[in-house]
Amino acid sequence: MANIKNKKGVIGILTGGGDVPGLNPAIRSVTIRALREGYQVIGLRRGWAGIVEIIRDKDTDNSDNYQILTEEVVNRAGRTGGTFLHSSRTRPSHVKKDDVPEHLKDKYNSNVNDLTPEVIKNLDYLGIDFLIPVGGDDTLSYAVRLYQEGVKVVAIPKTMDNDVPGTDYCIGFSTCVTRTISMTNALRTSAGSHERFLVLEVFGRYAGFTAMLPTMAGAANRCVIPEYKFNMERLTELLVQDRFKNPSRYSVLIVSEGAMFEGGEMVFQDRTTDAYGHAKLGGIGDLVSEELKNLSPRYNNGKKIEVINQKLGYLVRCGDPDAIDSIVPMAYGNLALDLLLSGVHGRLVVLKNGRYDNVPIDVVTSSKKLVNVEKFYNTDRLRPHYKSFEMKPLFIMTSELN
Repeated sequence: MANIKNKKGVIGILTGGGDVPGLNPAIRSVTIRALREGYQVIGLRRGWAGIVEIIRDKDTDNSDNYQILTEEVVNRAGRTGGTFLHSSRTRPSHVKKDDVPEHLKDKYNSNVNDLTPEVIKNLDYLGIDFLIPVGGDDTLSYAVRLYQEGVKVVAIPKTMDNDVPGTDYCIGFSTCVTRTISMTNALRTSAGSHERFLVLEVFGRYAGFTAMLPTMAGAANRCVIPEYKFNMERLTELLVQDRFKNPSRYSVLIVSEGAMFEGGEMVFQDRTTDAYGHAKLGGIGDLVSEELKNLSPRYNNGKKIEVINQKLGYLVRCGDPDAIDSIVPMAYGNLALDLLLSGVHGRLVVLKNGRYDNVPIDVVTSSKKLVNVEKFYNTDRLRPHYKSFEMKPLFIMTSELN
């Protein structure tokens, strides 16, 4: 289908990277508003993969790569989790030779290929005037590239790690924190019944927000995060103390997947990498659990303390969105439309200090969003600071390190 146009233009929307609750409400919000303003909306399927794999031939069926969005379609999906447009970690500027679509293999046969020229041609082929990508810093870093190439882009931040720079809030974070607290509290019954340590590994490659907020809310006694390399002896000592003070004789630790031992490095499942160069993390919770068990006799009168070790993983990113991840995507979608209707692009819609706003999209590639250890993390006690909350935003830690 070439050059689908109506009176006011065509908006493309896609979701990339990991799934989170809140993506479908964002798609719904954009679509409902755009249709009522006289625009057509095309959903690009499987993130950047859908637009890469388009075949520019009127006789070719490209329905697996995009779909026309209607109120009926988005209303049906809008209250559910995940993304009905599906997702991928495709990075069009760095496509490995084996992953180049079959119809492009003759033209692109290097070990790594930049398919951006094809992406731009395919957007034009579909008649897309404006693009709204919903994703984390990886997905949106390629959106920055497209904007630099002249594509009219307004981006929406999504990631349960809450680590997209420039915004205090990313879609998916609230549901992740809510589920982490709920599941931790549920697992307490087992930890207390057996008088054990409870160790929970959560997502968080470079930033520890998903460990910090549940701990701050009282779900755990301690947490270890990627921004600070922790001492295992000190951690064991603290958790034994916490356990002793608890009448039910258990204590709880939340571990970010990117957390590192003092003198150590990140723990990987293997050395294969995705399109953005990230090796798959996983296993630090297992290592910490084993070390806790082995070190516990030193601080527990010679007696070993057993461990319940649970990786929460996809349990905190599946299912329906909570209230915040239903409301914020609605607002973000409408903010994106406001910008496009005003002729403004090259922006990222954001929440900053409790207010909706927008910032230049290149903030995604020009800075990092990490926990400010000095301000928010007690490195001796291995848990958040519980002070100076006045005038802080809803989720305490902002997009700024300062």
